[in-house]
Amino acid sequence: MEFSKSKRINYLLYQMGIKSIHDLIFYLPYRYEDYSLTPFIDIKDKQKVVLEGAILNEPKAFKGNKIKGVTFDFMSNDKHYFKVVAFNRDYLTSIINFRDTFTLVGIYNKQRNQINLINLNKGTISEEDRIKPIYHLPSSLKNFEFSRLVKKYLAKEDNKFFTIIPYEMINKYKLVNVKDALNYVHFPKNREELKKGVLFFKYEEALSFSIKNQIIRNENNVIKKTKLDLIDIKELNNLVKALPFKLSKDQINAIKEIVNDLNKNKPMYRILEGDVGSGKTMVALFSLYANYLRNRQGALLAPTEALAKQHYLTAKQLFYNTKINIKLLTGSSKADEKNMILEDLLDGSIDIIIGTHSLFSKGVKYNSLSLVVIDEQHRFGVNQRTSLVDKGEDVDLLQMSATPIPRSLALSIYGDLDISFLHSFPSKERNVTTSLMLTNTKKIFSIIDEELKKNRKIYVITPLIEFNENNSYSIESIYPIYKERYQNDVSCLHGALKKEEKEKALDDFIKGNSHILLSTQVVEVGIDIKDASLMFIYKASSFGLASLHQLRGRIGRDGYPSTCYLLYDEEDSLESKERLEILKDNNDGFILAEKDLSIRGPGEMLGLKQSGFPDFKYLNVSKDINIFTKARDDAKKIIENKDS
Repeated sequence: MEFSKSKRINYLLYQMGIKSIHDLIFYLPYRYEDYSLTPFIDIKDKQKVVLEGAILNEPKAFKGNKIKGVTFDFMSNDKHYFKVVAFNRDYLTSIINFRDTFTLVGIYNKQRNQINLINLNKGTISEEDRIKPIYHLPSSLKNFEFSRLVKKYLAKEDNKFFTIIPYEMINKYKLVNVKDALNYVHFPKNREELKKGVLFFKYEEALSFSIKNQIIRNENNVIKKTKLDLIDIKELNNLVKALPFKLSKDQINAIKEIVNDLNKNKPMYRILEGDVGSGKTMVALFSLYANYLRNRQGALLAPTEALAKQHYLTAKQLFYNTKINIKLLTGSSKADEKNMILEDLLDGSIDIIIGTHSLFSKGVKYNSLSLVVIDEQHRFGVNQRTSLVDKGEDVDLLQMSATPIPRSLALSIYGDLDISFLHSFPSKERNVTTSLMLTNTKKIFSIIDEELKKNRKIYVITPLIEFNENNSYSIESIYPIYKERYQNDVSCLHGALKKEEKEKALDDFIKGNSHILLSTQVVEVGIDIKDASLMFIYKASSFGLASLHQLRGRIGRDGYPSTCYLLYDEEDSLESKERLEILKDNNDGFILAEKDLSIRGPGEMLGLKQSGFPDFKYLNVSKDINIFTKARDDAKKIIENKDS
């Protein structure tokens, strides 16, 4: 379809996937520039301000080592005076005069009563144009060109607009109709209109997602197992009693929920949510043992060879006095060993197989696969998980998440799954102190030296592999310093290493051939080295709170008093230090995840995009949890009443 007389615009729209009027009108803004004036009473330090007024003097140019710009004085219409600094804006000297009114946008510095300029527009901005929608567009398509087309086609009388929101829900929540919502998000006259339009689309997105979840859940409930072998609970209890440690109440409850699911005549679809060190692996292994008791095969899928190997060793130790046949299958398994494993899987000799992506490769066939456990489920795409489940019949699925999520959010995100939560910690209490520390190599080495005298192990974490001008803390820059001082007592681990190099570095650290592991974020989850009790995280502000909490979870796993140092620099902002203080004062991963979500949003933190989670245009699943919760409940009612 041709939307414009311009071939250029039509081509660009086609490239964007806009092929109909509906596509055009429902291509919504992703953000807004708000030019609403800031009353003086509302002006806050380090916040954006919008002021109208006059420039009082000739701009004065300045030049430093790396920066240049101009300064001038500004008087707002309500007679308040400000200093203005404009970096790299030499041209302002030629357009500024004292006759005109200007609209100024900038960041306010309270200490200096100064505004760092963002934009300067001649004249006043009309009330209707103060909120400007911004679209994701190709660089050669201007925002105003796109907006003009939307306005043209949105105004057509014969347009028909539909929404999935039932009339009953529109009345219940006093939502505007779909056409008004479109007008309000594309051309808001004020903040109130924008709020109403955005609320409509937030609820619609949440409802659409929740209905799909509910449909999947109902479809799963309809599926019946063709074969049902009940689990001998006594045998399972005997293994629990034989443990040299006690399971936590949360672990016991989770195992009960899983076993109950395995004994049902419909497949299990459950996710296990737990904080760092809450014992998810033990729950997974007991689930696999329960599956073994019904004479069926189980598979445990891990995202890395190191984690798969760790699970394998833990399982071998746990099931030492049983007849279970457990094997490890990874990409580095030798050909002869792999062929033997494939034969034993096919004839049913193997009871539990633990491994990486090899578990769902084409050549791997199972005799009676009936339980799949996926660790760090967000590391695998939907198709990868499905390809493993499809290798069995009536397969029960247990997914594990190392990122704790608040209960209300988890129930909304994973609405098609049942959820088990692990909050408490098993066996020994964790004794980890978190401290903020100014980066000081001499002091760091002094602390490390003391810990080495106790024959303990130390993690040193950097945000980068290679040197970067914006962040000098990298493996490349720090490793030589540590290597010079500690020689062969330092191992190095990061994502760019070859498999053999990664395995050797981790193996040396585990066995005590080296006591210091210099690493990136790759050790964030799954690495369980009991005698590690010290961690330094360079440029800690580079990481999200949830990631820092996961990293901190690598130490103190044997109950030994441990310390995690969050390193910062003088130039780090006050906000970044305040964010780190949140971690210092809080050890609850669920609370930290909630705070991290409110700061960063869900995005990559939860791995939701690759997990099939939609990229919402308006809905923020953490900040808008109340909307999400209502939509989830409404979706249940809609599906329940669809045939009535």
